[in-house]
Amino acid sequence: MGSGALVVSALLSTACGGLGSTTASTSTAGSTPIPELAPDQSVSIVFESYNYGLAGAWTDTFDALIAEFEKQHPNITVTAQKPQGNSPNPATDTVSSIQSQMVAGAAPDVAQLGFSDLDFTIDQLGAKSLDDLVGREEVQRNFDGARHPYAPTARVLADWDGETYGVPFVFSTPVFYYNATLFEQAGLDPADPPTTWDEVASAASAIASKTGKGGVYLDCLTKSAKDWCFQSLVRSNGGRVISQDRSTLEFDGEDAVEATTMARSLVDSGATPKLSQQQGYEAFARGDMGMILETSAIQGTFVKGATDKWDLRATTMPSFGSKPVVPTNSGASLFTFAADPAKQRASWELIEFLTSEESYTAISKGIGYLPLRTGLIDDPDGLKDWAESSPLIGPNLTQLATMEPWISMPGNDYLQIRDGMMDAVESIVYQGADPAATLTAAREQATTLLPAS
Repeated sequence: MGSGALVVSALLSTACGGLGSTTASTSTAGSTPIPELAPDQSVSIVFESYNYGLAGAWTDTFDALIAEFEKQHPNITVTAQKPQGNSPNPATDTVSSIQSQMVAGAAPDVAQLGFSDLDFTIDQLGAKSLDDLVGREEVQRNFDGARHPYAPTARVLADWDGETYGVPFVFSTPVFYYNATLFEQAGLDPADPPTTWDEVASAASAIASKTGKGGVYLDCLTKSAKDWCFQSLVRSNGGRVISQDRSTLEFDGEDAVEATTMARSLVDSGATPKLSQQQGYEAFARGDMGMILETSAIQGTFVKGATDKWDLRATTMPSFGSKPVVPTNSGASLFTFAADPAKQRASWELIEFLTSEESYTAISKGIGYLPLRTGLIDDPDGLKDWAESSPLIGPNLTQLATMEPWISMPGNDYLQIRDGMMDAVESIVYQGADPAATLTAAREQATTLLPAS
């Protein structure tokens, strides 16, 4: 584990680019930075994060962080809230939530939004340029940190046309967690977990038949899961959901059809139960599922569920035969939409705190996300002990070397394109729709929503 941790900074530097336009610019920010808050100047801001739509480790961790922030900044009061909406995955509601609040004239001051929403967040939602608000030097000083800077390429993940609009916050690659206790009960060797999807199918069938529990769940195959992990499945089978120049949708290609057919066969055989996203990861946390492909954002819940009950382990994402695995990343950045200068300054203070070494240490330990200040992994006063004592971090570290970015769909109708694709995937896997015909119909419909070239 020690050697893996030592290379994480280098891996992040080479593996995380491409999430949005990062056109180089030599211009400086075009406005006077907002003033600092006076010591007795009281400000109240609203922080919207999908972590507050998830019980347990997410809410507990962020409640503690906000309490510490208010202790360090007694003149700033933070009201934390989840996005408006009723989706099983609250991250799905982030954009529509901010849109509806803007119509009502009450947008949150700070919000956590996914990398796949970057161009829409800036061009349509109107996220503020942090370079303009506080000055480019201060933005870069935050990235540099007190001791541990951001991984170099991670700094620009929320840049647009050469300016920083958001501070990249958290991400994961798809991690294959498994219940070693169920492996033993099914006569499987937990020291030799599956490395291919064919092996997963065999192990899942054994677990289902011999233990009466669920065999495997892939949290990549429902609309509420969004498409970050589905993109990884398709890329790992040699395909793409959209062409590299972002002009042509390709999610009905042979490789995508094969990936969805593989997932459907797990359902048809009884190896994968028909569960929603939330039901799937809750079943695994209870010990009622043998394996799950999941973001490390769920890791804290899994650890809590397994403690003193069953043996939780993790490995890298399985492959399609001998084809190389291509992990994609989940994750989000922090943006401000505040219009009042005092609220803008308070928003920046909160963003700085939530992306500090102190906060990343708490977030990694509490939830499982990798810190973008990757030097913390080797810091005895940071995350070194945690990293060395937690083998669960290993798969994420390994997969950073071959990670590709989660690609957003283009244009103002990007959500409809993505959701149409994932509706098709869900209907194939869980409702038995024909893979090729269903994906082709969805691709043809989505093509009409692409922006004109």
